[in-house]
Amino acid sequence: MHNILVTGGAGYIGSHACKALAQAGYRPIAYDNLSFGHAWAAQWGPLERGDILDRSRLDEVLKQYSPIAVMHFAAFTYVGESVADPGKYYRNNVAGSLTLLEAMRDRNIDSIVFSSTAATYGIADAAPIRENAPQRPINPYGASKLMVERMIQDFAVAHQVKFAMLRYFNASGADPDNQIGEDHTPETHLIPLALDAATGRRPHLTVFGSDYDTPDGTCVRDYIHVTDLAAAHVCALEALKRGLASSAYNLGNGLGASVQEVIDTAERVTGLPIPVVRGQRRPGDPATLITDSSKAQQELGWVPAITDLGQIIATAWAWHQRQWPSR
Repeated sequence: MHNILVTGGAGYIGSHACKALAQAGYRPIAYDNLSFGHAWAAQWGPLERGDILDRSRLDEVLKQYSPIAVMHFAAFTYVGESVADPGKYYRNNVAGSLTLLEAMRDRNIDSIVFSSTAATYGIADAAPIRENAPQRPINPYGASKLMVERMIQDFAVAHQVKFAMLRYFNASGADPDNQIGEDHTPETHLIPLALDAATGRRPHLTVFGSDYDTPDGTCVRDYIHVTDLAAAHVCALEALKRGLASSAYNLGNGLGASVQEVIDTAERVTGLPIPVVRGQRRPGDPATLITDSSKAQQELGWVPAITDLGQIIATAWAWHQRQWPSR
């Protein structure tokens, strides 16, 4: 059984990737400092506590497990915080990734699947967004991820590192088996915020902007189920091992849903009203962000399985009820 090092493997997306790896016959080694991840989420292989900035700890874990590849999720991901404290993001996301790449180089680990983001595109010129769209991030978080993409490309040239960079849109939902799911502090994602408002865990849901050039005036986003994201990472890993050329791939459903549609669907799924407060637009929020994932489907053989918004929210709701069963 081949070992795969999964940085951030106790986090939301990383833990789902660990489950997908185990189901595919790999042994995931979750490497996480638990600043945002949870020990209970690392259920499919060893959990090694460590930071990607800690070279000696990385060396120790890589020597112990001799992984054949790395899936790299570990990163700070709060856009607003990145604007207020950019140094934190460049130090962790960029310097930490450099430390990881150098450790991989020195252990002759030649494959990496990188968790990138649609935030590298910034405000796109057109929708749907394709991989050849200009990458013009508008915040330090997106800029830090773009810098890591560049570093990986440079390591590919200098050290023959094979890579798949997966730029995904709005990760959502939870494991359909209800074993793991989303648990962030603070929470910033729309669906769990809506569910919190429905159950009274927060007083209301704030909708930022109702005057966009969209059918109902609220922002439209591409919601992709977290297990589909996890499956794409396994597809990318196996494609690299088959000899597929290194590349970047967008991951999404290609189906836009507005904020109001998410609210309406969450009310239908839960049977509960969601109190809403209308707020002003947030700076830098584009009206529409939808991707074209045809490249990933054609080259990686990946097809998203859970595309219906109601089904996505239903998995999140099941997890929410497990975590906070008062209603």
